[in-house]
Amino acid sequence: MSSERELHVSVSYGEARLELSGSPEVVMRSIREWVSKEVPNMDLARAISVNHSLSDLIQMFRDFVRVTPEGPRVWVQDKKLSDRDVIMLQLVAARIASLSGKSATDAMGVGDIEAATGLYAKTISSRLSELTKSANVERLDSEQGGKYRITTVGASRLGEQLAKKFPAAP
Repeated sequence: MSSERELHVSVSYGEARLELSGSPEVVMRSIREWVSKEVPNMDLARAISVNHSLSDLIQMFRDFVRVTPEGPRVWVQDKKLSDRDVIMLQLVAARIASLSGKSATDAMGVGDIEAATGLYAKTISSRLSELTKSANVERLDSEQGGKYRITTVGASRLGEQLAKKFPAAP
């Protein structure tokens, strides 16, 4: 068959791409097969995937964190929070600042967390150790020493916990 009579098609769905060339019949059959196999699998994978966007995090934590000119901060009024919650919220605030372009990184060192929260360094280190073991926080090694950031699981768990503890007013 000459290339003048070939059908050239490019199909994309999300991040998946398919490029085909051939007779119209072969191309259409291939597209139907690809769509029937790939699209349901992608939709199923998307249904169980979790990746908090900036707007998701803002929605989940809008009553607890703010990004100020001095940096991301835990911002609570009349709410009694544990040291673990304060540390995790500070790391959520750092993630929000990073995603919004207000900060270069979402990771913080113990000294950064101490300066932002007013908690003692020893308390922060102990809680970070616990939070790392429970996969709520991830430790990153850097030239400046260990830095920590909230994990997706940690943000989800904290969001659920705070929603139960402080239900939104109707």
